Amino acid sequence: MTIEEMKERKKELGYTNAMVAEKSGVSLGTVQKIFGGATSSPRYETVRKLEAALWPAGEDYGAKTSSGIGQGEYTLDDYYALPDDARVELIDGVIYDMTAPTRKHQTIALHLWRQFVECIEEHSVPCIAYAAPVDVRLDADEKTMVQPDVFVLCHEDDNDARIEGAPEFAAEVLSPSTKSKDCVIKLNKYMNAGVKEYWIIDPDEEKVFAYDFADGCELKQYDFTDSIPVAISKGMCEIDFAGIKAAADRKL
Repeated sequence: MTIEEMKERKKELGYTNAMVAEKSGVSLGTVQKIFGGATSSPRYETVRKLEAALWPAGEDYGAKTSSGIGQGEYTLDDYYALPDDARVELIDGVIYDMTAPTRKHQTIALHLWRQFVECIEEHSVPCIAYAAPVDVRLDADEKTMVQPDVFVLCHEDDNDARIEGAPEFAAEVLSPSTKSKDCVIKLNKYMNAGVKEYWIIDPDEEKVFAYDFADGCELKQYDFTDSIPVAISKGMCEIDFAGIKAAADRKL
């Protein structure tokens, strides 16, 4: 959906910027910037809201926009066609907008990544730890591309642009906008794609939910005061969440 197409549709309907803002839920200032030319690459979620306001049928889940593509039908071609600054994930043909992480979210993710790197180096484990944003073509198909907050790859992958297939370990740090996706959609996607271990980290409740898919989908719950064993490491690695909590709580 281009801005020019939305301008034409807005003109056809006789809508003012204020009317579009009211119908879409997008702020009037943002609508004015988009239709006035000050913003040339609006966020995907903003575009989707404007589409729903200008093409009412697009309000239904899975309904087609004027481009002929609806949720559930998007592919990697659509994913790569988005603006470079768009932060989204593609899961089963549905595009999910990703808001920028909070400072606490990012601190937890980066300190978790650092501890994995230290353990891998200390024990000479043949694995590599990554932190978002790194593309993971989870199902190795054309309809899913995710960016786990932290993940560990322990098998050979020669693709420099992205990871092909499931990593051995994945972790997601919850935020209000991603909680249902991380706890339901991604939980099932990771389990079915072959991820061996998945951690859901809740900063608000200071809990870690560790799923060991390789051992019958066993679930263990931990606090931010615990040292948490990494199941895929077979006892070699433990993550010191007390240290992560101290880093996340630190103020200048």
